[in-house]
Amino acid sequence: MPESVTLEREQHEGMYHNLEERLKKTSRELCGVMFLYLGTDSPQLENQMRESLRQETGSEIEVLKDASTSTLAILLPGLTLDKAHYQALLLKRHLEETLPDADPRITLTAFPGQVEPTPGVLRQMAESTRLSESSDIHIFTKDEAVSEPGRILIVDNDDTIREFLTIRLKMQGFETLEALDGTSALELIEKWEPDLVLTELNLYGIDGLPFINQIQQLPMENTPKIVVLTEQRVERTISQCFQHGVDDYITKPFSPVELDARIHRCFQ
Repeated sequence: MPESVTLEREQHEGMYHNLEERLKKTSRELCGVMFLYLGTDSPQLENQMRESLRQETGSEIEVLKDASTSTLAILLPGLTLDKAHYQALLLKRHLEETLPDADPRITLTAFPGQVEPTPGVLRQMAESTRLSESSDIHIFTKDEAVSEPGRILIVDNDDTIREFLTIRLKMQGFETLEALDGTSALELIEKWEPDLVLTELNLYGIDGLPFINQIQQLPMENTPKIVVLTEQRVERTISQCFQHGVDDYITKPFSPVELDARIHRCFQ
């Protein structure tokens, strides 16, 4: 479990570092960047899009794919934001005509421009594309950019809770990974070095205070902050958690808005 999750993360992260390197090499030249999410994985469709854009722009178009989400990053060399937006409109119309059930989600920006092309910002653009509820083409601005999103490891054996937390935190720009139990969580903490661990106390294998203590004893330069999100409401347990260095303690059922506020407070 930990190995497969870590491998998926490395493949996921590699795409954004690769994209950053490509943009850095042309840092003095205009380059439009389009993120596209269709909810489908089709190499043939990718080739059709590349050829269509090449014919429209007269330039070689490079397409990179986040294999874990099937989100595409399309580089449009030499295009200003306005021209990239025009190409996005043409592509959107082409996709809707070619695939009647298609509902493409598109986010645009141009470099050099309002935001720096760091892996964190590029990943944030891709996630906002994938999670968008609007079919309108979105122009990404510096006001939305998070230079380096915080890393949060979600530890809970409830699939529904993990999925909800992952979606909510990613929409706020955080980078997340999941663990089902304390043992796999400890391995991921050492490998991934999250900024914060959001954890249930009732876990398979190691759990509760022993789990909290082992997190704090890991040989790491920066020990992650710990927020407990649990069904346990016993005052003695809450008190012991704070005595052992937990940063916050939230009981289930919880208010998503309150959880957001407490998470953000830990990053301030």
